[in-house]
Amino acid sequence: MSFVLHIDGERWRAGHDQFVADRPGIVPVIKGNGYGFGRDLLCAEASRLGVPMVAVGTYTELPEALAAYGGDVLVMEPYRAAIHAAVPDLANRRAVHTVTSHADLDGLRGATPEARVVVEGLTSMNRFGTPANEVAELAGAADAIGATLHLPLGTGHIDEITRFIAAVPGVRSWFVSHVSTAELATLAERHPEHEFRPRVGTDLWYADKGSYEVRAHVLDVRPVAKGTPAGYRQRPLPAGHVVVVSGGTSHGVAMESPSSAATPRSRAIAVAEGVLEAAHRVRSPFTVSGVMPRFAEPPHMQCSLLSLPAGVAPPRVGDEVTVRMRLTTTTPDAVIVS
Repeated sequence: MSFVLHIDGERWRAGHDQFVADRPGIVPVIKGNGYGFGRDLLCAEASRLGVPMVAVGTYTELPEALAAYGGDVLVMEPYRAAIHAAVPDLANRRAVHTVTSHADLDGLRGATPEARVVVEGLTSMNRFGTPANEVAELAGAADAIGATLHLPLGTGHIDEITRFIAAVPGVRSWFVSHVSTAELATLAERHPEHEFRPRVGTDLWYADKGSYEVRAHVLDVRPVAKGTPAGYRQRPLPAGHVVVVSGGTSHGVAMESPSSAATPRSRAIAVAEGVLEAAHRVRSPFTVSGVMPRFAEPPHMQCSLLSLPAGVAPPRVGDEVTVRMRLTTTTPDAVIVS
């Protein structure tokens, strides 16, 4: 039984090379499940790319990144004295910490007086940060190496970033998330005395979407007559074949992130999918014999039962089938780089 992410290494790396070449000062983001590839592999790739800094999401990820990557590691999670005072590697000089208040700066300095920090500004994301009119004072007190801004998805960030620059004249290095290459070029032209360092994860690691795919093994195949019950819930099946494939909830199969449903079309799709789910007619992410069959029932922990319609040629045990999944929610059994 296997559920494997296969990567065409040469093509995958070429995509990264081009992406980094187009974005001077890039800070690759390596967090969570490593975007499906695994954090260790991405740390190795960042080393190959020769970038001087990477970013991780949390302090839990910091020790692994420091061990696997030789440059600086920016922790995007803000330091909180009540939570992080005893975390490992806090005093490592390659660690760069994010602060948003004097209280947490004082706590960090108390734990490690030489800590290097950036100050996060409170953007329209309204998540973490210090209001623009307070960033300059905190950055001065922290002797910060820069300021960081986490912007919403999409574009239209020039004015917001410009307001921060005007409010914090003493900061020259700006770490920014979700800023397009066109916006970066505009900022560099308008503010040549400043350095803009884009923090990028998704767009970098998925630069060439054709360079990788998830594949699962076919574990069993059997013909069924209409009405044959199957699975834990004994739901009656249509005529065709039951196909058992590797890959279940432990791998992230059907474990989707909530949809924003921001447009009428996306809301209509969400409603339609809800109706199909209520009718036990959910399409699976597996492609079998050229079709994407429906789940016979919700995925099990490590395998899934699929209902292959009559008239579709069944696969053979041991065949590999492709799986269309969001890699940020995928945990493969293995990652193979060819």
